[in-house]
Amino acid sequence: MLTLTVPELGLFALLVALGLSLLQATVPLVGAATRRPLWMAFAEPMAWGQFAFLLLAYASLTASFLLDDFSVAYVAKNSNSMLPWYYKFTAVWGSHEGSILLWSLILSGWGFAVSLFSRNLPRDMLARVLGVLGVVSAGFLLFIVATSNPFKRLLPSIPADGADLNPLLQDVGLIIHPPMLYMGYVGFSVVFAFAIAALIEGRLDAAWTRWVRPWTNIAWAFLTVGIALGSWWAYYELGWGGWWFWDPVENSSLLPWLTGTALIHSLAVTEKRGTFKSWTVLLAIITFSLSLLGAFLVRSGVLTSVHSFANDPSRGLFILALLGITVGVSLLIFALRAPRMSASVGFGWLSRDALLLINNILLVTMTVTVLLGTLYPLILDALGLGKISIGAPYFNSLFVPLTVLLCAFMGLGPVARWKQMPGRELFRRLLGAGVAALAIAVTVPFLYGGEWNAAVALGLVIALWVVLALGRDLFGKVHNASSPLAGLRKLSLSYWGMVIGHLGLAVTIVGVTMVSNYAIERNVRLALEERIDLGGYVFTLTELGERRGPNFLADTATIEVTRDGNAVTTLRPEKRLYIARGQPMTDVALYPGLLQDIYVAMGEELNDGSWAMRIQVKPFIRWLWLGALLMASGGVLAVADRRYRRRRSAVTESATFSNEVKA
Repeated sequence: MLTLTVPELGLFALLVALGLSLLQATVPLVGAATRRPLWMAFAEPMAWGQFAFLLLAYASLTASFLLDDFSVAYVAKNSNSMLPWYYKFTAVWGSHEGSILLWSLILSGWGFAVSLFSRNLPRDMLARVLGVLGVVSAGFLLFIVATSNPFKRLLPSIPADGADLNPLLQDVGLIIHPPMLYMGYVGFSVVFAFAIAALIEGRLDAAWTRWVRPWTNIAWAFLTVGIALGSWWAYYELGWGGWWFWDPVENSSLLPWLTGTALIHSLAVTEKRGTFKSWTVLLAIITFSLSLLGAFLVRSGVLTSVHSFANDPSRGLFILALLGITVGVSLLIFALRAPRMSASVGFGWLSRDALLLINNILLVTMTVTVLLGTLYPLILDALGLGKISIGAPYFNSLFVPLTVLLCAFMGLGPVARWKQMPGRELFRRLLGAGVAALAIAVTVPFLYGGEWNAAVALGLVIALWVVLALGRDLFGKVHNASSPLAGLRKLSLSYWGMVIGHLGLAVTIVGVTMVSNYAIERNVRLALEERIDLGGYVFTLTELGERRGPNFLADTATIEVTRDGNAVTTLRPEKRLYIARGQPMTDVALYPGLLQDIYVAMGEELNDGSWAMRIQVKPFIRWLWLGALLMASGGVLAVADRRYRRRRSAVTESATFSNEVKA
């Protein structure tokens, strides 16, 4: 009797999911083209089945980790019997094969969600959306089966123990960062599927926009949280206190975020005014294409980074081919169909329409700037023209001015009216906000740092401009109501989502500005009972010791932190040696706060028995991630708007759209 073991069960489920994805990629699309209702209805059960079998495959791989099945090559490479169970659980996506399986599972999960929450769509539209998602899913599952099988066995030579998970990834950040990032990356496949389905059907109206906006906002919110978690992980786990290094893999997540932000705003114009239709669809295609580009950069072996997962060129060629086919076919469909769906609705140069268009142009320009800085060294290397490195000076010199311009127009947008607005009226509305922002920004550097700092003043003035302009718009919306509370109640959740999202960007800018200009860092050597003064704090090394963890040995230090003779905190940094890999790691000690962090990283032991330490005081650094959470919350709140929960017929949607355009 043949016994089906856990890894074989997982491989069987993976192959079944591949078969279902191929059916989902063909039958519903053919059914929609030939108007066969039964074939179109095929899409939903295929999406459900694919998700169920991928969930089974993923559970089988997880069980192999938890059971220490080192006959599975992927488990032997990324786990160890001493590894704590919760890291075994997260080690499933700690390297290439498991992470791409997680990617495919999340992709099928998005398809399952679309099938559940979009049943009010016309049958042919839903069939096309799920069919396009099936095409994308089939591509990734073929990639797994052909080049990245996570269930490959090491038979008959089974190792006695595993090589262990990369110590950099043995952290709570790994538990939540990759899934969040993938939810954002893969979530844009839904937006892409809606765009291609709309092009095929020739339908880009207000109904289509209302269908796609919630999916866009949710995917963007997940990606925002994922990027913020990655920044937070790099800050405390790598031991150098940095939060953004312009690493190519970091940039690969920023690229779809920038175009996704442009897409959110473009969809708002398309829904409200019926303009930017072709631009909106093109942004949807570009955003998902940049997500695929990120997958290629991380998994092709062309980059050396702590974030990269693979160094097998054959895998990179497969994803590059998938990227080329996706971009090529989608742009061909766009070129053939988009000209037939252009809008004739006009607007003046000073209007919300025009300001949102300018913001979109700036966001795309920022995307191109980051894309060129990321790919140019790779292209030169591939052509044999030498190796160069493009670092922070290039990105900062171009990205920062563009951000300033973006925020300047962002402040104008919410206050401006659709179609046309007199310049004098806009100036009158925002004069007070501009003067107040400038006055506060000029004053703060003197009060905080004791001297003038132009960079701090510039960062604060653009952040305050965004916030105060929002305040002016909010005041204008409620001051004519019977009471301020009644006016606030009339505002939609979509509007509040916009307010919170813009506020989050302002908070992030404040954090970037303050920590970039006022952070204090010092590399020191400390012996027992020795003390160091830094940033108004006194750091005293009071104890040295050792401890054994579940799979590591650690040298530990106890550092008392005082200020003006009063105890502030006790920090315990560690220098760890992971036994299986023989790899040293720094475990940072942090004292977090809303206004500043105290940060100590333990270096190497010196010849005289003292230890090298890196001590930092980081003002307002938590505002970086607080702002990101606010932005993501704004995106989620906008989805809760009641107009996205209504079940409307296509006729009702089209009538509503026509009335809105006439207005």
